[in-house]
Amino acid sequence: MAVGLAVVAAAVLTGIWVVAARPSSLPVSSRSASSLSAGASGGAASGGASWGVTHAAPTPAAASSSATSAALVVVDVAGKVRRPGLYRLPPGSRVDDAIRAAGGTRPGVKLDGLNLAAKLIDGQQVAVGVPPAPDAGGGGTTAGGGSSGGVASAPVNLNTATVDQLQTLPGVGPVLAQHILDWRSQHGSFSSIDQLDDVTGIGDVKFAALKPLVTV
Repeated sequence: MAVGLAVVAAAVLTGIWVVAARPSSLPVSSRSASSLSAGASGGAASGGASWGVTHAAPTPAAASSSATSAALVVVDVAGKVRRPGLYRLPPGSRVDDAIRAAGGTRPGVKLDGLNLAAKLIDGQQVAVGVPPAPDAGGGGTTAGGGSSGGVASAPVNLNTATVDQLQTLPGVGPVLAQHILDWRSQHGSFSSIDQLDDVTGIGDVKFAALKPLVTV
């Protein structure tokens, strides 16, 4: 009997040990998974740790700004203005807009020979009170003269030149040419090239450019 009870007890203990040693699975809570996902997204929104890598796409505002910049007209405002330099203006802007952007003209500068209503083109130079640069892109315009078109091939005689002949000088348009004729009529004639500097609309810079191109 004693041996039988010992065998039964050993069998029971062995069975209990075998059952306890079997692997068991634990159920995964769907609430835990959703909480983890919400926590991760919440952390990213609040500036915490972010799970995964995100690539920021250009915002519509940045794309619009880039397109607007590409559409602007770039002009060079030179000469007798308060702030000469390059200016970016909206398409359809006029010469008057470019001069205003440069702070306006200096005191005493006349704009009689400048078409303030002319539309600007990209790369254009607006020369105020001075001859435009010889290589002014887009056709330079200047106050006191029209375009930077014809240049005299021989010195122009200030005492015999007509309005058309005077306009072959760089930066001299119909208005400035008439000022030269008016001065000549009032004083009889030019006795010296230096007297050209006394003509209304001719400043120091323009005089320096015209001096080697004229004679008396």
